[in-house]
Formats: sequence, C-alpha cells, structure tokens
Amino acid sequence: MTKSELIDALHARAADQGTELTKKATGEILDAAFDLISNSINDEKRFSYPGFGTFTVKHRKAREGRNPRTGKPIKIPASYNVGFKAAPTLKQLVN
Repeated sequence: MTKSELIDALHARAADQGTELTKKATGEILDAAFDLISNSINDEKRFSYPGFGTFTVKHRKAREGRNPRTGKPIKIPASYNVGFKAAPTLKQLVN
C-alpha cells in the first residue's frame, strides 16, 4: 500500500463514519501522526501501539564485514536501527 492509497482508505473510512474531511486534511493528519511516532521513537527509544506492535531503537555493534566486490575485510561502524515486534493480534491476522 502506498501513501496515497492509505490516504484514500482513511478518507473513505472517515466518510463512512460520518466525518467530513478533505483528502488534503486526511494527508496532513497522517503526516502529523507519523511525525509524532518518529519523534517518540527518537526521544523515548520506543513507540508501542496496542494490537499492532512496538517499535524500538536497537544498537548494532561495530563489526567486520567483507566488501562483496573485492572480498577484502572492512570495518562496519556501530549504528542504531529501528526494530519492530508485532503484537499477537497482528501476528494472528498475518497467519
């Protein structure tokens, strides 16, 4: 699903529930929600939404890898990444 498809689906669901929003307003709300989620992950190092899952910041240690082109060893620096653990409800939907 693309961003525009998500906006269309949210707009349609809001209309079905009697809420009058323009697609532009729906997109702005969606952007604001993702900004808040991103800020929460950055500030608190996690974001949890019941029934969906939890996003957490994970630290990856520095390690040695190999250049796939030359095969020579290279040093990969330590970094941070965002991990996601699905809630049991979401896992059941996927199966």
